[in-house]
Amino acid sequence: MRTGLYAGSFDPLTNGHLWTIESGAALFSRLFVAVGINPTKKYTFETRERIAMIEETAAHLPNVTAIEFSGRYLVHFAMELGATHILRGIRTPLDFQEEMTIRHVNDDIGELARARGLDGPIPTTVYLIPPRPLAEVSSSLVKGLVGGDPGWREIVSKYVPAPVFARLSRAG
Repeated sequence: MRTGLYAGSFDPLTNGHLWTIESGAALFSRLFVAVGINPTKKYTFETRERIAMIEETAAHLPNVTAIEFSGRYLVHFAMELGATHILRGIRTPLDFQEEMTIRHVNDDIGELARARGLDGPIPTTVYLIPPRPLAEVSSSLVKGLVGGDPGWREIVSKYVPAPVFARLSRAG
């Protein structure tokens, strides 16, 4: 059984994230979508609300589970879950360079964890490249569009799933 782990802040979840989740759900028997908490970031939505948006948006995918992730290395978390793969999205060549480094460091961390007795496979990183229209939109871009111009809703609605847009409309 292949189990994937897709982690991010998802603040907010975009259609590109959803595409990656749907693609991951087709690739893996089980896919965990881990909502990360970075204490240096300021979030628009609390962790529980970001998880709820993923659950609502991915309700049609029975093998997807949204969970919270914080306070430890992602590869340790993946090993504890029994994840065989870490799923990552690549939008730009810069993303690829950064992700390649992270993948190699994850291997080092995984080997050390295994040597110290942590069970579970060291997950293989899998990269997906979304279609061009989805690759050009980030959560930061979406947050920057909310509430500025009176027509922001028309633009933002194209970039995020409906449950996310409803929450952004209430917040904006």
